[in-house]
Amino acid sequence: MPQDAPRPGEIAPNRIADQPTWLISRAYARSNAMLNAGLEQHGTGLRKYHYRLLAALAESGPCSQAQLGRGTHVDRSDVVATLDELERRGLVKRAPDPDDRRRNVVSITGTGSKQLEALDTVLASVQVEVLAPLAADDRERLIGLLRQMVDG
Repeated sequence: MPQDAPRPGEIAPNRIADQPTWLISRAYARSNAMLNAGLEQHGTGLRKYHYRLLAALAESGPCSQAQLGRGTHVDRSDVVATLDELERRGLVKRAPDPDDRRRNVVSITGTGSKQLEALDTVLASVQVEVLAPLAADDRERLIGLLRQMVDG
């Protein structure tokens, strides 16, 4: 079992066992471990950052590296390293911005779009697995409540 996943029989001190911050962190650890395992089983070596950047490019179209980092909440240095790997794999391409040669415009390639579709399938199955302990109406409710928390 991944190190950060909750362990069966894990005992939390009573003071924190029902605290939202504790429960959210444990739910995150569980879902993160499942997501990492799902991506690893896919066998491409691609991770969450790869998926996030490919999905953003597919939905928003070409953009600068800086815009991509800001829009996806990925640190600038991580964006560069992740794009380097995606470019080596032929999943994205970078070209100088015609309006500002100091910037690169990044776009997803046809191969990148196909890889993203395969990863969409992996993520969909992980979502089912993560929410499996809940009844269907509770899943919808949880997603709505999480959205409210994220939107603040």
